[in-house]
Amino acid sequence: MKYSLFLGCTIPARSRNYELSARAIASRLDLEFVEIEDFSCCGFPLEASDEMGAILLGAMNLCLAEEKGLDICALCSACASMLTKTAYHLDHDQKLRERVNRELAKIGKEYKGTVKVKHFARILLEDVGLERIKKETKRDLKGLRVATHYGCHYLKPSYIYEGFDDPQDAQTLELILETVGVSNIQYRRKKDCCGGPVLLSDEEVALRVTEEKLRNVREAGADCMNLVCPFCSLMFDANQKGIETKSGNEFNIPVLYLPQIIGLAMGFSRKELGLNLNSVSTKELESVVEA
Repeated sequence: MKYSLFLGCTIPARSRNYELSARAIASRLDLEFVEIEDFSCCGFPLEASDEMGAILLGAMNLCLAEEKGLDICALCSACASMLTKTAYHLDHDQKLRERVNRELAKIGKEYKGTVKVKHFARILLEDVGLERIKKETKRDLKGLRVATHYGCHYLKPSYIYEGFDDPQDAQTLELILETVGVSNIQYRRKKDCCGGPVLLSDEEVALRVTEEKLRNVREAGADCMNLVCPFCSLMFDANQKGIETKSGNEFNIPVLYLPQIIGLAMGFSRKELGLNLNSVSTKELESVVEA
């Protein structure tokens, strides 16, 4: 199975551990990632101020994948959402498509609607399959208690995702984790945002939202958090120590990406999964896994 890998902006700059672990488990599952050097921003950061500019950015990226004849695998939930939404509207709004193609023609591009965008987690579930993932499991993770954070963009807007999972009662990430043996932990206010969307406008409010969710995860007795969004990781992992210092509360909750947890089950090393790059130490977590 071959896909063009769309990394977006945040992953290369701040979430190399996500990319490393995704590439590691992809190699074990016969997923081939093709690099498209001209991929740019998905358009999401621009959408609130310039919707057409955002659509044009997304459409250009879709065109690049079309030229290679490859569907897109996105690791970032916001990128997956923006590119999927762009394709959806271009496929359902002929006037918009004509307008966008007039602009794309200026750089020799044309959107044809021949590629599909999928989040990496969806590829694991639908294209690879749970049985294949289970077959590659080398280590039992039954002692690992994991609290999953789905985030805002993984399943929204729901109308673009063809009924994939329920945005009000999401199950897919935990279904994948069950396959590698972890214990999924439920916690209070699970569907709450990470706080990231308001970080630039009101850092204090954003970090309070993050702190509240960390508190709920800790109270539920989880060993770690699981997520699939690099900006959510920024809030829960990179900002966790600062939140502890400011609030006087100690959380010490490792925050792992989905492929890092799957990679642990597959027997990959700490370095191969980028666990040494996580802000909150994962060493104690690995001892739980080994036990």
